[in-house]
Amino acid sequence: MKIRVGFGYDVHRLEEGKAFWLGGIQVPHTHGAVGHSDADVLIHVICDALLGAANMRDIGYHFADTDPQFKGIDSKVLLRRVMELIRGAGYEISNIDSTICLQRPKVNPHIPAMKACLAEVMGVEEEDVSIKATTTEKLGFVGKEEGVAAYATVLIYKS
Repeated sequence: MKIRVGFGYDVHRLEEGKAFWLGGIQVPHTHGAVGHSDADVLIHVICDALLGAANMRDIGYHFADTDPQFKGIDSKVLLRRVMELIRGAGYEISNIDSTICLQRPKVNPHIPAMKACLAEVMGVEEEDVSIKATTTEKLGFVGKEEGVAAYATVLIYKS
């Protein structure tokens, strides 16, 4: 069995009046993330971690932010495509561990819905998707509520 680890990190600026997509669901908030796609920072880090683990570069390589076909795209579509890529190379997910860094809104009430959504999109069990949340104690761009950051680590394997 071949086992590989991947890591992802991403940030997005927050802007008033935009929809806030996080972990595949829309989270009620006054501000949303800004990006070429729907700016779902959690899905983006999971995509990067999966692609990195499989040695397939990163999300920007496969879905360039200069390509108009990805303008406003639902990041769940990108995650499905990433799953097709890694499965096409013979890999499966063992587990995902992720952390969202956000001052407001509180993420914990939304974690069960995010886990269910992401597990369904990736075709894995919910128990294989860990999502944690933290603030930065009002420090930095996250603490000043200017942006959102996320990290993900994945373990994939090939039998």
